[in-house]
Amino acid sequence: MILRPSMRTLVIVLAGNWLFGTGHALAIASGLGVSPWTTLAQGIALQTHWSIGTAVLVLGLVVLALWVPLRERPGLGTLFNVVIVSVAIDVMLPYLPTPQNQLLGIAQVVAGIILNGIGCAFYLTGNLGPGPRDGLMTGLQRITRVRIARVRTSLEISVLATGWLLGGVVGIGTLLFAFGIGPVIAICLSWVARLDQAIGKRNASGRVR
Repeated sequence: MILRPSMRTLVIVLAGNWLFGTGHALAIASGLGVSPWTTLAQGIALQTHWSIGTAVLVLGLVVLALWVPLRERPGLGTLFNVVIVSVAIDVMLPYLPTPQNQLLGIAQVVAGIILNGIGCAFYLTGNLGPGPRDGLMTGLQRITRVRIARVRTSLEISVLATGWLLGGVVGIGTLLFAFGIGPVIAICLSWVARLDQAIGKRNASGRVR
């Protein structure tokens, strides 16, 4: 983890988190369901009358508190993820459309997943520390010795079920997130890696000249 990131890295991570939050806001506005953790935040918001962004922030802080017994250490990226994603959701949500047509709603969810993937790729390549949920996953895996896939799946199912019981929306958007976000992130990470290599080669060429 980089302790003294460059300005370029900070900008990339900040922008990535904002895009990540905006992607979630697009899915929320569609009304067709969101990712499991956002479903939980929706449920908490309904029960407490908080905004969804506030619920995301509080949920992130609670998850961070669970890091203590797992001996996980947060980084700058961890704190950025907790704060900026929640702010982006609250700021962007009022300006986003609520589609009356299901096809338009699905298109909006897909757009949200793509933005989510791009934001996640930028955020991850900054290497400033894992997000709260990722740190919880890796900490539990290290303590329990259970496969990472099983830990992740168990967490997602538990969070989704709890969010649904609290009143969070579960629908086709949730399925699209569940099956689409992984491949989208993989593609975006590959794209960001190629972009970074191209920028590095251009900078190196400029220094040689």
